[in-house]
Amino acid sequence: MEYLIRRAPAKPELRGLWDGPAWRSADVAEIASFHPQSSADHRPATQVRMLHDDNGLHALFRVRDRYVVCTKTENQSLTCKDSCVEVYLQPFPNKGYLNFEMNCGGTLLLFYVIDATRSPAGIFRHKLIVPQSLIDMMRIGHSMPKTLPAEITEPALWSVEFFIPYGLIETYVGKLPAPEQRTWRGNFHKCADDSSRPHWASWSPIGEPLNFHRPEAFGTFLFES
Repeated sequence: MEYLIRRAPAKPELRGLWDGPAWRSADVAEIASFHPQSSADHRPATQVRMLHDDNGLHALFRVRDRYVVCTKTENQSLTCKDSCVEVYLQPFPNKGYLNFEMNCGGTLLLFYVIDATRSPAGIFRHKLIVPQSLIDMMRIGHSMPKTLPAEITEPALWSVEFFIPYGLIETYVGKLPAPEQRTWRGNFHKCADDSSRPHWASWSPIGEPLNFHRPEAFGTFLFES
C-alpha cells in the first residue's frame, strides 16, 4: 500500500472542507479493511486526505458513521473507545512511530512508540507519552461537539482535521530530510471500541491478531516535492 502526501496548494482552514481549495487536489485513502471482530451490520465509510507544507503535515478525515460515541475529553485518555480516527507515522525505519488517535470531538491520544511489543505493565514495552506542551503546537478542528451525552444511533457525517508541526515530530526522530528524500511508513485507522456496533478498520490491512500497533503491517507514505 502506498499513499502520496501532496504539497498543499493553500493553507487548510480547519473547517473540514473536503473539496475546498486546499483539499480538492489531495489523494484519498480509503480506510476499508475491517477486522473480522468488527460488527457485521455497521462498517462506516471512512476516508482521509493528507497534505504537507514547509511547516508540517495536515490531515482531514471524513466519516459516514452511525452509533457515534464521544465521552473522552482529556488528552491522553483512551480515545479509541470513542468514535475515533487515527494516523500512525514512522519517518525512519530504525526509529519509533507516533500514533495520533483522535476521537470525533477532537480529543487526542499521542505516544511515541519505540517498541510496540505488548507488556502487561504499560501496554507497550517502550513508549514515551507526548506532553501537552507539544500537543499544544498542533491545530485541531472537528465537526462534532467535544462530547456527546448519548450515542448517536442515526446516520451522521463527521470530520476531524488537524495540523502536525514538524517540530513535534523532530523532537522524537531528529531532523527530517527534504520531502523528495522521504519514504515514511504508517497506517490510517477507524475504530469505536465502546460503540454499540464496535468496529476496527485500517487502510493497510493488519491481519491477525486485532492490533493496530503492528509496524510490519504499515504501508508506505511518499511526499510530493
